[in-house]
Amino acid sequence: MDADTINLTCDDAMSKAIDYLKHELRGLRTGRASTALVEYVKVDYYGSPTDLKGLAAISTPEPALIVIKPFDPTSVGAITKGIQASDLGLNPQSDGKTIRITIPPLSGDRRKQLISKVKEMGESAKVSVRNARRDANKHVDQAEKAHEEGMTEDAAKDLKEEILDMTHDYEKKIDELVKVKSDEINEV
Repeated sequence: MDADTINLTCDDAMSKAIDYLKHELRGLRTGRASTALVEYVKVDYYGSPTDLKGLAAISTPEPALIVIKPFDPTSVGAITKGIQASDLGLNPQSDGKTIRITIPPLSGDRRKQLISKVKEMGESAKVSVRNARRDANKHVDQAEKAHEEGMTEDAAKDLKEEILDMTHDYEKKIDELVKVKSDEINEV
């Protein structure tokens, strides 16, 4: 593997870790209604688990209310069960055609739990970034041993420094995401 390929592969793996973290953080409750909170709730629709966003229109007409309008009115019961079965602590109310979910304000203890969960998710993303760095460094070592495409000792050292700098940049991005989400959770 040449230096550019190693660098691109490492950058791609690290950006995927960031994207995954963003996706996971979107689903965390912050005391404010968000469609992302329920979009990926699995609903047993005719025997197959389906994401809620594929079965209904989801909106937030008010800051503390999520409204779900199923495309198929017969799926209201299955959607309600899916939301109750999810570990979100939400209580959906159905009128037979639409489902309303009122988002209760977060208690102090629940805020602390959510913030610790956000920090855990951040640490998990950092581990993924560090694993990408480790893999890239292994490829650099292999290329240096094989003397591939002019991979000298100095070139290998420079590439490892680039990879380390990239790792630090991605870790800073993760820290920023965690801080923003923690601040959002602490908002009253």
